[in-house]
Order: sequence, then C-alpha cells, then structure tokens
Amino acid sequence: MNNKTAAVTARGLTKQFGDFTAVNGINFDVNHGEIFGFLGPNGSGKTTTIRMMLGLLQPSAGSISVLGMDAHSDSANIRPRVGYMSQRFSLYNDLTVLQNLKFYGSAYGLSDDLLPERIQEALVMAGLEGRENTKTKDLSGGWRQRLALSAAILHRPEVLFLDEPTAGVDPISRRAFWDLLYKLVTPSTDAKTVNEGFQKGVTVFVTTHYMDEAEHCHRLAFIQRGEMIAYGTPEEIKSKKMSGQVLEIAPSNAVEAVKVLRDAKKSGRLVLEEVELYGALVHVIAPDIKDLQSRINTELSQANIHIDQMEIIAPSLEDVFIACMR
Repeated sequence: MNNKTAAVTARGLTKQFGDFTAVNGINFDVNHGEIFGFLGPNGSGKTTTIRMMLGLLQPSAGSISVLGMDAHSDSANIRPRVGYMSQRFSLYNDLTVLQNLKFYGSAYGLSDDLLPERIQEALVMAGLEGRENTKTKDLSGGWRQRLALSAAILHRPEVLFLDEPTAGVDPISRRAFWDLLYKLVTPSTDAKTVNEGFQKGVTVFVTTHYMDEAEHCHRLAFIQRGEMIAYGTPEEIKSKKMSGQVLEIAPSNAVEAVKVLRDAKKSGRLVLEEVELYGALVHVIAPDIKDLQSRINTELSQANIHIDQMEIIAPSLEDVFIACMR
C-alpha cells in the first residue's frame, strides 16, 4: 500500500464524529524533502487530518503512514522522529525564550550536553539571538511564531507538521517564516552552517487557509468540507482545474462593480463563471473573456463605475480554489 518514496501516505483516510464526516476518503502522498501544503477554509478538515497523522486521532476508515509506519499503532515510534507546531504555538508565556527552548529540548529527550548546542542552532536559524531572556508574552506574534518553530525542530525531526502556523501573523512575518521553512527543506552542503543537522532536508506538511502561501509549496492539496478537491503542484492544479480565463479589473468602486457584474450574470446579459472581489480589484472568470471585455466595460460604465485598468492575467491559486469549489 505504501509509496516507499513518500514520507507520508494516506489512503481512503476518513474520520467521522457521530453523524458528521470531518474527513471523507482522501488520498495523498508527501514526498521526502518537500513542502506539502494542505489548504482549505476553516472547518474543512485540515486539523483533523493532521491529528490523525500524529496518532492523536484514530481514523474511522482508511490508513495513514508516516516514515513507513502506521500513524496510529506505531505512534510511539513515530513521535521522536517528527516535529509539531500547533496553530496556538503551545508556548509558555511566562517563561523566557531560553526557558521555553530548554523545556521543549528536555521534553524531546535531548541530553544536558547536547541541549545547549541545539538551542544555539535554533536561536541562530530563527534570528532570536539577543532575545534569549525576553518573556514569551512580550514577543510580537511573528517572534512567537519563530520561537515555536525553533522548539519544534530542536530534536532535528525528519518530518515537520505545522498546523496553521501563520494564522494571525502580519504579512512581513509570514514571509520571513516561509524563508525559514525553505532553509529547513533545502539540503545543507556546508557543515558549518546553522542547518548542520538537516543535511538531508526536512519534510514539511503545512496546513493553511492563506491561498497566497500555496504558491510557496512544492505540491499541495485543496480540501473542502472533508473532501479533497485538487491535488498536485501549483502549476498542475492551475492547468487542470481552470476552464476559463481571468480578467482583472481595477474599478473606481470594486464592491459596486462586483454587484453590477453579478447582476448581469444572474440576468443572463453576461455569460460569466465567477465574479470575485480581490481587495480593490475584481476578478472575472469566463471561457471567452476577451470577447466580453467591451460588454463588461459597458455594464460598468452604465453604472457610473470608471475602469482604471483591465487586463487578462494568469489565474492565481485563489481563482483556482474558487473554481474547484464551484
């Protein structure tokens, strides 16, 4: 059953809570040394899946293996070889940065001789040097995030599970966090670097509801209401799941433009697949969008909405996710 080249393998994975099916018969493989993204809105089944991988929940049906072992029956043998960072970071706010790292290092079974070296590596990797004596509660969300990641890799895990690690963190801190993940998965060739313990590269399984983060994953899966609706590399998913083209519009009033175009779609005046708001922009999806541009322009002009710019663009993964949900 297991793919020998995969670090994690799921087959027919299902979890039911009474009459409610949280995860419904999903299949996927996570290859060694890759960042695998598990994307979906809140309540889609992401955390339930990751808890089954960690052996914290028993599947109702199907199976899941981690490093060639059954995630439920062999969980005691798996845990020393994996790291886990929850969406709440699981840090002790009244302890300092150094005290948190010492606590987690001891919990992972690191010896007193080895622990200082591992802590120093983690501090350097996360850029936490100089903050060792700062209480965790006094750190910003981005720095607490880095500390939580440092604690999760002290024992040099082969697979790292991250559950919504960037939730509630500002965009700059999110970007810095992903830079750290790339350092972990990129095999080190320099024995003097801070990644000395990760020459083989770490496998990262990360859940998120941020679609822009999907672009940073090597491969990913979309999950919605417990069902897997897309699977593959970002480019594979875009090419397989998008039937239409994307027209990006910069109107004078984006909210009103969405309303006008959706009304035109509903009435049949315009044959459109989707009309979505993207901040101050509007994305319109249709099979022959080029032929519709003049008519879209007319609809908006009649509603006294000025168009600053209109162009056909490559679909984003958010466009693809919306198409998949449809």
